[in-house]
Amino acid sequence: MAEAFFYHLERLTLDEVLPGLVERTLARGWRALIRTETAERAQAIDTLLWTWNEESFLPHAQTGDGDASRQPVLITTEAENANRAHVLFLVGGAMPASWGGETAQYARIVVLFDGRDPSAISAAGTAWTAAREAGHEATLWRQSSGGKWEKQSWAAQ
Repeated sequence: MAEAFFYHLERLTLDEVLPGLVERTLARGWRALIRTETAERAQAIDTLLWTWNEESFLPHAQTGDGDASRQPVLITTEAENANRAHVLFLVGGAMPASWGGETAQYARIVVLFDGRDPSAISAAGTAWTAAREAGHEATLWRQSSGGKWEKQSWAAQ
């Protein structure tokens, strides 16, 4: 089963966290699939990855932009793993249809959720439970007051 990392975004925003995680994914030689809940958010992430750091380049495309299977990073609203990604990033409330089937093809699943939004916390909690019940090794990451990411227990929510 996959590792499932849940990032509780409280001090930093998705725009501040996602590009660095994607960059580290590529540095490992892995491919990434970023699944969003809407086409509008997919477009915003596409723009973010083009502009986030002038000294770095994150090769990526959205579904429909060329051959998806050749993309190291693919941004989509669809469930298909069209670029054979090792890591699935779930943002903006996007979740797999089933934590038991679809997610088995990934080495890692990363759920980024807004820790200031009670409905996002609730949805992430439901996903956390489903991931663990499906046999995934789930860990929760929350930023300390000093800015360091630390493992937390879900009960601390």
